[in-house]
Amino acid sequence: MDDLAIGSLVASTLRVSVPLILCALAGLLSERAGVIDLGLEGKMLATAFAAAATGAVTQSLPAALAVALAVGLALSMLQGYACVTHGGDQVVFGMAITMTAAGATVVLGLAWFQQGGQTPPLSDTVRLGPWFTALGEQVARLPGVGPGLALALFGHTALVYGALALVAAVWWLLWRTRFGLRLRAVGENPAMVDAAGVGVARLRYQALALNGLLSALAGCSLVLAQNPSFIPNMTAGRGYMALAAMIFGKWHPAGALAACLLFGFLDAVSIRLQGAELPLVGTVPVQAIQALPYLLTVVLLAGFIGRSRAPAALGRPYVKER
Repeated sequence: MDDLAIGSLVASTLRVSVPLILCALAGLLSERAGVIDLGLEGKMLATAFAAAATGAVTQSLPAALAVALAVGLALSMLQGYACVTHGGDQVVFGMAITMTAAGATVVLGLAWFQQGGQTPPLSDTVRLGPWFTALGEQVARLPGVGPGLALALFGHTALVYGALALVAAVWWLLWRTRFGLRLRAVGENPAMVDAAGVGVARLRYQALALNGLLSALAGCSLVLAQNPSFIPNMTAGRGYMALAAMIFGKWHPAGALAACLLFGFLDAVSIRLQGAELPLVGTVPVQAIQALPYLLTVVLLAGFIGRSRAPAALGRPYVKER
């Protein structure tokens, strides 16, 4: 494999990993605060539809981003009201978000655009453009690995670079700030945090607010950076894959990033293997290739979920003793 082929594979890996990285960070923040979020898939789907529908109607990138962020934040606040304020079942409510989003986006798409649940394709003025293209042209002039390096690392959208920066930002927030210390303590021993005079519900709402914003960015990446329009159920299980990456990464941003890049690499490889001829196998079935990332999800969950220690208070509603 030459340098250009390797560079193209790295570039594809980074692009397809973005929604997984953002979604994994969203789940990490909420679960570190003790709130299970199985609604990541639904939040990503709803915000992707919100961004695509708003962009198609207004032809404005800021409006599409603002509406998507508002939808993600609203869903997380609704989750907080049900699960934090009223102690509802976090697993059931998360699945309710996902199932509702899967149906509502199709119904609204049919009602508003009459295109089988899809939205009209977004113009280039609404979609995110490439960054650092001039720098990439300079790097490409370097002898040897220059062209491959330029193809791999430059010319991506802002969300690619932003997602990588957010990994470091979330690590710093959780392990280098007082807020992060309190947030992690809420996920381990909320009674101790409450005894120290810090509001448990307030911290969990703050974690869910960040969760909603990151989920919205993940949804935006699907329609503003990857696909030109919304397609029903276009998330295709990415929310659950992000949860698997978070568990495999032991609820740590760096570990989650590594797992997401692995998923992204398999996805990128699966695209290139479609129709390829392998020794002793022949033409690889498309279905088998497309199943690779999901198969790895099952393997990782089966092999590591017992070895990873979740936050002690994860999934347990906190009721303040009177």
